[in-house]
Amino acid sequence: MKIKDGVMLRTVADSTVVVPYSEAVDFNGMITLNRTGAFIWKQLQTETTRDELIALLIKEYSIDEATAGADSFIKRLGEEGFLE
Repeated sequence: MKIKDGVMLRTVADSTVVVPYSEAVDFNGMITLNRTGAFIWKQLQTETTRDELIALLIKEYSIDEATAGADSFIKRLGEEGFLE
């Protein structure tokens, strides 16, 4: 899975936001991400499997596999059309 082209991740003041810049993504507005959301987004800017992402989350946050595998944010990204 991978983030579609047409959206960019930017830091504005102390916030990390996602902003669409093309019609490839049918979304108007911007999304503010917390630290974990920004970490996941950055990992998904290149092709990444679910297992690879879980391993990265475990390493970055010292959490267990069940917690790392709770992919509600990733599911939401898919539902909103941000993933290829």
